[in-house]
Amino acid sequence: MIQHSNIEDKQLFHKIWQKEIAFGGNKKLKIYGTLHCKSGKRMKRENRVFFPSMEEAENQGYRPCGHCIKPAYKKWKNGLV
Repeated sequence: MIQHSNIEDKQLFHKIWQKEIAFGGNKKLKIYGTLHCKSGKRMKRENRVFFPSMEEAENQGYRPCGHCIKPAYKKWKNGLV
């Protein structure tokens, strides 16, 4: 997990281009989603974290976003009910 506040923009773009980062998350809400998600783009920089994979995000205790990763979100939600 990489915190957005601890990485410079140039390094961040390089890691995305190298496919070292594939998902972003909100560390306060414990939600992760794609880098193109409208919900994720609105969050504050200090709350944003990045993950290389869905598995890494879920291992850190994050749940899928209901907007950009609907199938994984529905699976997560049905597992709780």
